[in-house]
Amino acid sequence: MNDFDDLLAANKAYAADFQFSGFDGIAHAGVAIVTCMDSRIDPLGLLGLKPGDAKILRNPGGRVDDLTLDALVVAVHMLKVDRILVVPHTRCAVASNSEEVLRERLDASAGQDTSWLTLPVTNGQAESLVADVRRVQAHPLIPDTVKVGGFVYDVDSGLLEQKV
Repeated sequence: MNDFDDLLAANKAYAADFQFSGFDGIAHAGVAIVTCMDSRIDPLGLLGLKPGDAKILRNPGGRVDDLTLDALVVAVHMLKVDRILVVPHTRCAVASNSEEVLRERLDASAGQDTSWLTLPVTNGQAESLVADVRRVQAHPLIPDTVKVGGFVYDVDSGLLEQKV
């Protein structure tokens, strides 16, 4: 018995009707989505997209960190992305807790000091969203022709609201 048998069985069922063979890796809808790793978010589904339409970048809080910004540059120049959505969400743990609270919870769970670990906390989700959108727009390798928007996804209603 393998710890992953259930997932491997599900994968076999998925592969039995696999319809995406031969895709080229380009974002066919020209979209990149930066969002949180929260499992309540279905990035493609919430925008009516399907596999092959968008590049999805996920991290705690849906923040635009250095690695995310590098990935967006690659997406714009090599994968035909011309629209970028930055999408944090309601009831997000990193947006609704202080670093101190998150650090205490993480330390307790890990059983050790985690002060060396970077936590993507915010001093306010609205302010962080504006800063993240501006950071993408200001990058010298992301041309002005690329549209960048900031949105908040409501995990209780499924609605997306543009904020920036």
